[in-house]
Amino acid sequence: MAQQEQTLVLIKPDGINRGIIGEIIHRFERKGLKLAALKMVKLDDKILEEHYFHHKDKPFFKDLKDFMQLSPTVIMILEGNHAVSVVRAMAGPTSGYTAPPGTIRGDYSSSISHNVVHASEDAKQAKIEIKRFFKSAEIFSYKKIDWEAIYAVDERL
Repeated sequence: MAQQEQTLVLIKPDGINRGIIGEIIHRFERKGLKLAALKMVKLDDKILEEHYFHHKDKPFFKDLKDFMQLSPTVIMILEGNHAVSVVRAMAGPTSGYTAPPGTIRGDYSSSISHNVVHASEDAKQAKIEIKRFFKSAEIFSYKKIDWEAIYAVDERL
């Protein structure tokens, strides 16, 4: 049965600086995912410490924060059936050098932390992360007119 959900994606500073924002968004749109929100922001220490709390005591945390503050970050919400698992599969494994070709990280990254995108790990995290980065007024709900071509009748909500 179809499970309509939203997930969060960050295009990190390496993706911004390499000029592949459009390519990344294009991949998600071509898959049939709906863009529900999109913005570019400069992340501060507070939000990075909240977002990467699970890395806070690790030796690489300062480098991670410095990297994430090199440039603005593009933040988006994607929506579709099983959006979390679809986006995770498209992003590929965390390590760019082991991510298979055809995934975003496999095609654009050779690093563990400079891996172009962040994608929510599960539906619960996606909801938390969406609230962290977006106000409800910034998230758009609309009918995507091509969903009849993307999803079978029993997969549409």
